[in-house]
Amino acid sequence: MSDDLVPAGQPLLEVVTVREGMFGTQGSGDTSGFGGLVSIVPVPSASVRPFGGDFDLVADELIASLPDFGTSAERAIEKIVIEHGEMTIHVNASELVAVARTLRDEPGLRYELCLGVNGVHYPHQDGRELHVVYQFRSITHARTLRIEVSIADEHPHVPSLFSVYPTNDWHERETFDFFGVVFDGHPHLTRIQMPDDWQGHPQRKDYPLGGIPVEYKGATVPAPDQRRSYN
Repeated sequence: MSDDLVPAGQPLLEVVTVREGMFGTQGSGDTSGFGGLVSIVPVPSASVRPFGGDFDLVADELIASLPDFGTSAERAIEKIVIEHGEMTIHVNASELVAVARTLRDEPGLRYELCLGVNGVHYPHQDGRELHVVYQFRSITHARTLRIEVSIADEHPHVPSLFSVYPTNDWHERETFDFFGVVFDGHPHLTRIQMPDDWQGHPQRKDYPLGGIPVEYKGATVPAPDQRRSYN
C-alpha cells in the first residue's frame, strides 16, 4: 500500500490472505451476491516514528528500562503499531514476563492494572496462528496500552502473568479453555467453563459449529456445521 494512501498516524497494512464469500461456504448455490465477495485480510505493519501524543514517551521509557528487568528491546519487542489512536506493542513470548514487570514497576510507566487477556485465532497466519492480547492501564499516568503475543498452533505456549498480575488467573484459564493457549507457570490451569473432558477449544476458527438437525413443519433444517462454515 502506498504511503500516499495511508491516513496520517495509521500504519501500513500487510495482506495475510484473501477471503472469498461471506462465510466460506462453497457450492451452496448462493444467489444473494454475498458469495461473490472478495476481501483482503490485512494486519498492520510497524508504525514509523514520531508516533505522536504520549506514545513516543511510553516507547522510549519501555526501551530504556527493559535492561533493568533482564531483557532488551531487541529481544523483547517485535514491532510497535499505532492504529486508531491506540498503541499496541508486539512482544516475543519468551520475554513477556520481563515486559510485564517493566510496565508495572518502572516509575515512568507504572501500569498498575492488567485488565485481562484474550485469545484470537488467525488460521491463515502460518506459524503465528494464535494471538494473545493483554490490555493495561496506568492509573498514575492515565494511559492505556495493549500488548500482543503471537504463537504457533504447534507450540501454543505463553508464560503466565499470574506472578506479576494475579488478577489474570481466571482470564488465563478462560483463554486456555476456549483457544487452547497453554500459560506456563499458571498455578491451576484447568478449564473454567467447558467440562474437563471436553474435546477442542470452541472459540477457534477451526472448531466445528456443531448442533443437531431441527424439524420444522415437515422439513428438516441441517445442523449448523453442515450448512455453513467459518472463513
